Amino acid sequence: MGIFNILRDQFIDIIEWLEEGGDTMAYRFDRHNNEIKNGAKLIVRPGQEAIFVSEGQVADEFPPGTYTLITKNLPVLSTLQGWKYGFESPFKAEVYFFSTKQFTDLKWGTSNPITLRDPELGPVRIRAYGTYTMRIGHPATLLRQLVSTNRDYNTADISDQLRGYVVSGFASWLGQSGISLYDFAAKYMDIGEQVRESLKPYFAEYGLDVTNVLIENISLPPEVESALDKRTQMNIVGDLNRYTQFQAANAVEASAKNPGGGNPAMDMAMGIALGQQVVQGMQGGTASGQTPPPMPQVKWYAGLDGKQEGPFDSQTLNGLIADGKVTRETLVWRAGMPEWKPAQEVGEIADHFPPPLPSA
Repeated sequence: MGIFNILRDQFIDIIEWLEEGGDTMAYRFDRHNNEIKNGAKLIVRPGQEAIFVSEGQVADEFPPGTYTLITKNLPVLSTLQGWKYGFESPFKAEVYFFSTKQFTDLKWGTSNPITLRDPELGPVRIRAYGTYTMRIGHPATLLRQLVSTNRDYNTADISDQLRGYVVSGFASWLGQSGISLYDFAAKYMDIGEQVRESLKPYFAEYGLDVTNVLIENISLPPEVESALDKRTQMNIVGDLNRYTQFQAANAVEASAKNPGGGNPAMDMAMGIALGQQVVQGMQGGTASGQTPPPMPQVKWYAGLDGKQEGPFDSQTLNGLIADGKVTRETLVWRAGMPEWKPAQEVGEIADHFPPPLPSA
């Protein structure tokens, strides 16, 4: 330090700290040989606290305010240095400023999955992350435990240690809570508050108060999340027997809208048969334990002698074909057909007519 800086420090009588960074927790006021003038002004701004240290011992502490440094304002320092009625200027002491504001948005997260036993799913591995908030509750303790003789002390200097406390507190409390994974989302605030309470004694060892712990996300491995999604889909489906019937009904509706016609009975039969196979495979039998209802019969109408006749079931219609009353040119119709057609153009009927005789 140059001679001009030394002289300047000896005549400066204002001791203060203007914070330049938002993450600085403690700052040591630098003076040449730690010399402070008798009657100097000490300015402690809101959100700060100042501590005087003499020969390695914590002396007087000052909350926010402006102070004239005289004997009555420095009772502990006066005792340590043997001042009875006053002191000669300058005197030697170190001055540390502490930021007592809240330090927010401090990150925490699990570096590795946490294994716990869920009451519904059994052993699972989870990850979690969030933020926490803290403040300096007892500056003298922080000075003794961490700051020591450092010129300044930042949140980065202790964040790894505190993050470890938060993760350990979260894992320990969660493992003992017995809360199901299905209930986590509704209890994020409660979990954070319980973890905060469990962390208080650990932060207090460094003179710190943990004021808030926020849970932002608790997640499962991707393969477990995929399995849960499938389980949710099955719960939404519910009764598989009714679901397959519903699917078959949709198939019939789609077939009816097909301009080329279709076979609703066959579509429904296939849908119900497939549904019964699925239900029997998963439940060891039919969904209700009873014989499934009979397949619905197709109803046919035919134009006979210029009149609409019917409805006929498939067996009756086959008999009319055998008796020659329904020929290839007979117009027929059933539900799902857009219009009447000759019987020979309807696939499920045309097969019942014998092929034409070969030419002589």
